[in-house]
Amino acid sequence: MRVKLVSLILLLMTLLFASAANAQSYNRQVRIVNNTSTTLMYFYASNVDRTTWEEDILGSSVVPSGSSVMINIDDGSGYCRYDFRAVFSDGSEMIRAGVNVCEVATYTYSD
Repeated sequence: MRVKLVSLILLLMTLLFASAANAQSYNRQVRIVNNTSTTLMYFYASNVDRTTWEEDILGSSVVPSGSSVMINIDDGSGYCRYDFRAVFSDGSEMIRAGVNVCEVATYTYSD
């Protein structure tokens, strides 16, 4: 009985570590497409457990209407789900919660 319990614990630990390693290996690059009529001025992505927005990923760059940019969303946390916040030149904002950047290769903003 004890051998079975130890074997079960070892199996569970192996699965847990394999799952964590697999999450670390995902590609978190996402193409952000601006199909709105205004320029995307600021873009923020914070993992779903953060209570504040990370810094603007675009920095001094912008994404004009009809353009796109490739962004590496990986913050080193191992998370796949991120909240996105886009701020446009007309002052409008679009927020989307829980985007799975391990599965989504392109995210499009539209009017």
